[in-house]
Formats: sequence, structure tokens, C-alpha cells
Amino acid sequence: MLLSKLSDQELVSLYLEGNHKSFEIIISKHKQKIYAFILSKIKNRDLAEDVFQDTFIKVINSLQKGKYNEEGKFLPWVMRIAHNLVIDHFRKSNKMRKIEPKDEFDIFDIIYDESKNVEEDLVNGQIHADLRKLIECLPEDQKEVLKMRYYAGLSFKEISQGTGVSINTALGRMRYALINLRKLIDKNQIDLQLS
Repeated sequence: MLLSKLSDQELVSLYLEGNHKSFEIIISKHKQKIYAFILSKIKNRDLAEDVFQDTFIKVINSLQKGKYNEEGKFLPWVMRIAHNLVIDHFRKSNKMRKIEPKDEFDIFDIIYDESKNVEEDLVNGQIHADLRKLIECLPEDQKEVLKMRYYAGLSFKEISQGTGVSINTALGRMRYALINLRKLIDKNQIDLQLS
């Protein structure tokens, strides 16, 4: 039987049954695409090679622990692992600085930074997704004001008119929304980092 003619799922099954050659085939089948993706984000051959190797170490570990069940979708699964490891690389990189929440700190400043590069886009994209999930956990009145302010760009006067509450009430809801959001960030251990 020619291993190179088998589907990814068949190769994965053979690997899990102890056929290590099948895993070599699947790596050689996809390595160029995965490595090119990593290199396009990291732009350093040595670091890209490290992340590429880490990707397949994680793939092997996940397969051996039975964490792969996406039939026929091996490549997208590996690309997701590679993408997450690229984000981890930039988060751990000494180019990154940790932002500590303070009273004057506005977590949404990181979303509207105009001078983004590739790694900032990746990290900020993940932070943005994490924040959107947390915003959905806020009480309805706080969530409404926060979305109107940061996603619709409305002034507090416009928010006041749109919600039928006073400007002070709108400001108060925003203040509590940010306080509660910071608590959720701490509780969920979301790492707010920016280069």
C-alpha cells in the first residue's frame, strides 16, 4: 500500500496504530504550507523553524492524548495550533510589555492603535475576541452603554438620548462596565499585552 495516496485521516489512524512512517508522510505533505504561514507572521527563519517544530510536538502530543477528532480536517487543525503558537511566541517575546490596569487605563486603547504590525494584529485580534466575549457577560445596561461608546463611537450625550437616561447615569454605567470588565479580565486570567 502506498502511504502517500492515503487521506490525512487514514494517515492519522495509521500513526495512532503505531505506524510512524505515516506521520512522516503527513508532515512532508503539509510542511511547506504550515512553515510558510509561520514564516509570514514571524519573519525570522530560525524562530519560524522553532515554532514549526513546536507545532508538530503539540500535534503529536494531542494525537497521543486522543485530542484529535476532526475527521478530514487535519490541516486546518494544525494551522490553528500553529496560529496559537505564533500568538504565544509574540506574547512571550521580550518586545512585548504588559499593560497593568490602572484607574486611567482604558482597555480599548489597545484596539484602536493605528501603528500595528503583523504580530500586533495577531495578538490584538485575540485580545479583541476575548474582550468581546467578556463584554457579553456584563449586565445589559452596562453592556449597552459600553457598546454604544466604543463600537458605535457615540458621545455620552448621544448615549443619554439613545437610552433615555441622564448623562450622569450613562457615565456611571460606563464606569461600572469598565470596573466589572477588569474583574472579568482578572478572573479569566486574560493577558492584556501589546508591543
